[in-house]
Amino acid sequence: MRVASRAATSHKRSIVLRICSLGSGSAGNALVVEARDGLFYTRILVDNGFNVRQLGRRLGRAGLSLRDIDAIVVTHEHSDHVGGVARFACKAGIPVYCSRGTARSAGLDEIGCDVHTIRAGVRIELGPLAIDPFTVPHDAAEPLQFVFSDGDRRAGLLTDAGQCSELIVRALRRVHALLLECNHDEQMLQSGSYPYFLKMRIAGAFGHLSNRQAASIVRKVDCSRLGWIAAAHLSKANNTPNLARLALSAALDCRAEDIAVADQDDGLAWRAV
Repeated sequence: MRVASRAATSHKRSIVLRICSLGSGSAGNALVVEARDGLFYTRILVDNGFNVRQLGRRLGRAGLSLRDIDAIVVTHEHSDHVGGVARFACKAGIPVYCSRGTARSAGLDEIGCDVHTIRAGVRIELGPLAIDPFTVPHDAAEPLQFVFSDGDRRAGLLTDAGQCSELIVRALRRVHALLLECNHDEQMLQSGSYPYFLKMRIAGAFGHLSNRQAASIVRKVDCSRLGWIAAAHLSKANNTPNLARLALSAALDCRAEDIAVADQDDGLAWRAV
């Protein structure tokens, strides 16, 4: 994997973009994206599948507190992504950004959250942080995934999709960092203990990406600027970090140890984009 040089632009940049995962998997997901412009910070939480106590503990591990989050951006209404959103948003008094379909399906309007409706293809700007939502094939009402930018560097998030699409390839082109779903190993899923209907849902066109599919996406996307990639949303029952690393490293022609993993318990420590 070729790591793009920062030497040519470092003296021109005042904004710093970085990301950490608080946990990634079917038991709960949350991601923090931070843009710092001088002494001013904008920090957003992408999804929250944890209760307030768990969220506070995980934020503390990243050197943050509940008070440090300015807004929540939600990908879709499944409980491992939205289960803790309403309680935290109302407690903290911060806005929630999501699609209309997600807001309705999760009941965020009815609970009284300060919901701001967003749409695929329409950029959101929160301080120095720009967010570009894009549509993905997933079994939810109106699911979105995102590319985050500080105007110079771009980080992509794709953690819940059943298959690749041309829209995904275009959205993720030339990102500098990428968190990419590697939910399952196809052989492990098919030979595992899950009931048949659940196996079909996971492996279906609106389910979750396998290691093989994730590797295929990497091969299709322009990765010429990619500085780092992290496998995310791994199934504890149907995948292993080593299998995910091997699939992505083969696609990127790099060492398996160059692939990071955002796991369920420890997430992924801060990484600059």
